[in-house]
Amino acid sequence: MSTRIRTAELADLPAINKLAHEVWPKAYAEVISAEQISFMLEWMYSPDSLQKQFESGIQFILIESASKELLGFASFRPLQGAHWKLDKLYVRSDKQQTGLGRQLIEQVLSTVKSLNGTQLELQVNRKNKAVGFYQKLGFHIAREEDFQIGNGFFMNDYIMECPIP
Repeated sequence: MSTRIRTAELADLPAINKLAHEVWPKAYAEVISAEQISFMLEWMYSPDSLQKQFESGIQFILIESASKELLGFASFRPLQGAHWKLDKLYVRSDKQQTGLGRQLIEQVLSTVKSLNGTQLELQVNRKNKAVGFYQKLGFHIAREEDFQIGNGFFMNDYIMECPIP
């Protein structure tokens, strides 16, 4: 499959919102409750939330088919010094396990390296099967953390890190 990765623009935010709403219920159905999925989608993917993230300097990249169909996206930002964070990585459910997620991660790592970054971290739910995917790509579990996010919900995550050579 022919794809291209590009930097997202403000006009792409509705497509990111739509893809998140397609992917999340499937990706997290066995991990968190439907109520928490709904709460988190509104918290992180509402049009206002996405616009604030975009305007704050969080970088979004998209992976598209040759016909410009959105297949997945990632977002990342600097934390402190040469330490960066991957905030989001999602691929359309029917396109998972095709190498698209790997392509997005590789692009993020390349971009962060070009900006003198030396480490990329991410948070992933401890029950999420993506933990193994990230380990295959060079991430290791640095620690466990529980984050209270509101409405009585928690994110029970691993903080994973990957050194950038």
